[in-house]
Amino acid sequence: MNILDDLKLQYKTGGMVQKLIFWNIGLFLVFTLLDVVLKFSKIDFNYFDVVALSSDINTFLVKPWTIITFNFFHAGIFHLIFNLLILHFSGRLFNTYFTDKQLFGVYVLGGIFSGITFVLSYFFIGKAGLLVGASGAIMAILIATTTYAPFMLLRIPLIGIVKLWHVAFVILFIDLIQLPLENTGGHLAHLGGALFGFIYVKILQSGTDLTKPFSLFLDAIVNIFKPKKKTPFKKVHRNATKNVVNSLVSKKDFTQKQIDDILDKISKSGYDSLTKEEKEFLFKAGK
Repeated sequence: MNILDDLKLQYKTGGMVQKLIFWNIGLFLVFTLLDVVLKFSKIDFNYFDVVALSSDINTFLVKPWTIITFNFFHAGIFHLIFNLLILHFSGRLFNTYFTDKQLFGVYVLGGIFSGITFVLSYFFIGKAGLLVGASGAIMAILIATTTYAPFMLLRIPLIGIVKLWHVAFVILFIDLIQLPLENTGGHLAHLGGALFGFIYVKILQSGTDLTKPFSLFLDAIVNIFKPKKKTPFKKVHRNATKNVVNSLVSKKDFTQKQIDDILDKISKSGYDSLTKEEKEFLFKAGK
């Protein structure tokens, strides 16, 4: 099995966390290659202008799809690797208590919520900027799990056993202390995603699953691409036994008639009047 086949198998058999990782890496590689080609072609085009979310409300209204797309693109290789490591960590914990469909829903809704927070941040910091990265969506997944099972025990290398809420607190604290330093809008977006994760679990515990529409959406997509079952071929089984019996009866009747004819011939003309074939037939029939 070559590397491509191995990757296809991992994608097919992996869960939603694995698929999200594949999607993020795939988009990063494709658009990085596109960026290189455009630069060599001396075409002045930056794909971030199409997929990144702008905090400027007027720009956002012109490109409303960016509230989704920014969650699947990253500014660089290190940005991508860091986010995917946290996604792998958070997603595995989330799947301990929730389904893949819920994880996908929280990823998308958490990302949207973080994007809205980023756009609203313009009114607080007065600066327009662009946002890419899955950090807000990943924070939603992590905080949702923490809200549901805060005392879940984790073994951290070089540190030891800690509770999940300890990890979440440290990550949130890092975002909070960096708010006034740099990338304020980005850190506010992270906090927005975290807030959605908390809200999601609280609403879920009251009996409402906000991700249910995404479950229906995924089911619809699966049904579209799922091969349709062909109408089973109906084979008509004839009564073979009856045909065989009928055939044997007919053959038996024909043989008996031949025997009767030969016997009549013997009674009239004697045995010596029989032909060679009739004598052989009679001999075989006698056996």
